[in-house]
Amino acid sequence: MTHEQWEYFSVFRERFKDQCKRWSDTAAKTSGDRWLSRLQKAAADADENPSYPLETPIVYNQSLDVLSEADDIRIIVVGDNPGKDEQLSKNQRYLVGQAGKLGESFFRNHPELNTDFRKNVIILNKTPIHTAKTKQLAFMLKNGGSFFLELFAETQTWMARETALLQKTLGCSLWLVGYGELRNDGLFSAYSSELRELYRATTNPDVLVFQHFSMNRFSIDLNARIDPASSLESNLTRIGTGHRREILGW
Repeated sequence: MTHEQWEYFSVFRERFKDQCKRWSDTAAKTSGDRWLSRLQKAAADADENPSYPLETPIVYNQSLDVLSEADDIRIIVVGDNPGKDEQLSKNQRYLVGQAGKLGESFFRNHPELNTDFRKNVIILNKTPIHTAKTKQLAFMLKNGGSFFLELFAETQTWMARETALLQKTLGCSLWLVGYGELRNDGLFSAYSSELRELYRATTNPDVLVFQHFSMNRFSIDLNARIDPASSLESNLTRIGTGHRREILGW
């Protein structure tokens, strides 16, 4: 990163950390201590999810704290929301479960992209609110009342705005992985709506949309659409742009 980019990233990182704490504190003050974690547990139970230690209801990505000015950031990858592994106190890092391992493996197996998933990629999410599975957010929206509805929308809007500004400042690519819930009626419609406004005046934005790394859907989709006559980078740009236009409409 240039010195100016590093300074911007450093401010973003601290604001993100503070914002996660503010959301956590607000949830506790408004609805009572452990209200959010109880709602998350109820969502997991309703989905017959195996019991697990729920330790961090709103997760800041501590991997951001190890980045330095010397790091070359090539991509910002945006997943859905922190899962079981990501919210553990010993982790509190994004994409460290099976989906993250698949993402890491993809870049390791394609050295022509010159990208290390753990060194050249900033990993963010559409919301820092944890659920064991993303679909469980629907239960929380149905049963969490107006406060959760507002909290969930606010986290998406904040993440979309700050991620777009960070991407434009760093001059890197922005990959949205996991696109099903970005549609107008999806869980992350507030995120996609905010992003649409932020890039409205941008010609050919370096924003690509892909299937999620989870269950190897990213690679399956890529292999089904790849043009062997073109480079991998060209294929990724074509496929990601096509998905963006189909899902987001721009």
